[in-house]
Amino acid sequence: MKNTTNTTIYMSRGGRKDTKKRIVALRKQLAHAMGELRELDRADDSEGRHARIEKFERINNLEAELVELETRLSTAKLLPRKRDALKVALGSVVDLVDQQGRLMTYTIVESFEADPSDGRISILSPLGKSLVGKSVQQTIEWTSGRLAPRKLQLVAIH
Repeated sequence: MKNTTNTTIYMSRGGRKDTKKRIVALRKQLAHAMGELRELDRADDSEGRHARIEKFERINNLEAELVELETRLSTAKLLPRKRDALKVALGSVVDLVDQQGRLMTYTIVESFEADPSDGRISILSPLGKSLVGKSVQQTIEWTSGRLAPRKLQLVAIH
């Protein structure tokens, strides 16, 4: 997926590292799939025709994902280390406290880099949208689907 718009895509250092790891893994999978295809071609039997077609599709999918990630990596700008810590923006690391007093830390990232289980939330997610432009000590309230509105206190921006 090429960035055909004039919108700048930003990537965190962690996202850049994860993308590079994924590219390495895809290259290995692609080499393995191509080796398997060569083995199927050597067998040259009619029963292996379906397996060859599936392998071609797998190779095409791997190549497409590889091109997308390499393009993203080559065109994305790295988020700067220092961010304006007065208001939440793309690249901000925020500390939030819920109503039960639990502390949560999230990094605000582009959608393609989001992984809530790793503390990275999309700037386009309901929480991400609610956080952008907020300052420390503000209460963030958002809804997600049919769930009741949730409230969090913004306690720090890094």
